[in-house]
Amino acid sequence: MTMTLIDVLHHHAKSRPKSVAFRIGGDVWTYERLTADVERLARGLAKRGLREGNRVALHMANLAELVVANYACFRIGAIAAPLNTRLKTAELRPLLERLQPALYIGQADLYRYIAAIDASIVPSNARFIVGDAVDDRWAHPLTKLLEEGNFGPVGTLPDVHAPAVLLTTSGTTGQPKFVTHTQATLAASADSARHLGLNDDHIAAIALPMVHGFGLFTFLACIQFGAPVVLLERFDPDAVLDAIERHRCTWLPAVPAMFAALLERQRACGRNVHSLRICLSSGDVCPPQLQEQFSELFGNRLRSFWGATEAAGSLTYGLESGPVSRIVKGAEARLIDDSGAPVPKAEVGELVLRGPNVTIGYWAGPGLIEDAPKDGWFRTGDLMRQGDNDDLWFVSRKKDVIIRGGLNISPAEIERVLMARPAVRDVAVVGVPDAALGQRVAGFVQLERSTRGIILKEILAGVRALLADYKVPASLEMVDEIPRNTLGKIDRKSLLAMISKPESNNADRVARV
Repeated sequence: MTMTLIDVLHHHAKSRPKSVAFRIGGDVWTYERLTADVERLARGLAKRGLREGNRVALHMANLAELVVANYACFRIGAIAAPLNTRLKTAELRPLLERLQPALYIGQADLYRYIAAIDASIVPSNARFIVGDAVDDRWAHPLTKLLEEGNFGPVGTLPDVHAPAVLLTTSGTTGQPKFVTHTQATLAASADSARHLGLNDDHIAAIALPMVHGFGLFTFLACIQFGAPVVLLERFDPDAVLDAIERHRCTWLPAVPAMFAALLERQRACGRNVHSLRICLSSGDVCPPQLQEQFSELFGNRLRSFWGATEAAGSLTYGLESGPVSRIVKGAEARLIDDSGAPVPKAEVGELVLRGPNVTIGYWAGPGLIEDAPKDGWFRTGDLMRQGDNDDLWFVSRKKDVIIRGGLNISPAEIERVLMARPAVRDVAVVGVPDAALGQRVAGFVQLERSTRGIILKEILAGVRALLADYKVPASLEMVDEIPRNTLGKIDRKSLLAMISKPESNNADRVARV
């Protein structure tokens, strides 16, 4: 039986109290220290009246406080709801309206995006800040909450099968979904990292944001296996390379865009990275040429594997270059056609997965879970074909979600923002292949005939103020008409073909970031 996340933490605190759980900057967190702060914050939350099922909005980069807050939520059964640190107020408000958090813990330099949100959405008396003080009488330092938890009981351990964390992911409708994981599914996902070569002999470098699934899953896995982590607040390729050299890191997970940046900086200023033993790329398709170039320069294979927020841990890295993964021992995986029937070997089908690591569904409100996997089977929406043995080769995505640098982007969301700009009559957004990022965002606008002189850069500037930077189109092209099919749906293939036409280089018709 797999131990719960809290069981593992307490086990380490008793059996190896002075061992390093993680370090960030020059600050070292032992298991003894981490467990003590988790218990303090859990008591503080409980004294504030938080109970099982209450949501706690977590809004910060990879800080020690984010680690403590996640585990404190697990300890009392509150639901951790991490917020994307790149979103702005207009994007955060609808998310928080749906979450209705009982308490907010955020980083000082991000609080400006929360300050104007109504107290009916984020309670004014339950806002706690990490870092410097902010100019808001309702925002208190997190240390106050920790002090309130110096004494008193925490209570019994919560139901490990109840929702424990809500991770946002984009859908084709433009409204992010809350992928729901329990402590049981999180523990199973963490335990599956053994198939990624993780054990207590490794030192991991993690710059993946823990407000997203990949970063959270890998950090929890390191705690599960007792592998010390070098945690970086944000991804910076030079900082990652310096950390590898200084701390002799051996296990490195990242998305392809990060590995591309590491490759570029290592070429410019080489570090001693010979300690690396396992480098793992996921979150997006890793170009074979990136794998080859990385392996040549770093002297270590760049292994690629498929992963999803809903079902992390079902597949492990392939043994060849390219978008290939392998089914882990004990996982259940099938390739099916549109009718749900299994497809013959070597034919393309949709990947469906079942196992203890799979999400229980999408959170729709207290006690409400939608689209729970039918009979336990989660439909990934990704098309694959089976090769030799347990090899699964990624073919394409069934839906139009754009994945830029490992981050999911909904075209519909960007299209709505573009449509709200003055003089815009019709819009479309597509993902364009990009060697470094996997895809980049390209936008197309049809303008009102009376405003042909409008400057596209002004439209982009307006969009940039409302969307996270990675969602802003890298290019915006003016077209006479948005192509649509007979059902009125955007013909995205035609738009992609337009990009290679000569007029796409016309400065009067194209604006680029």
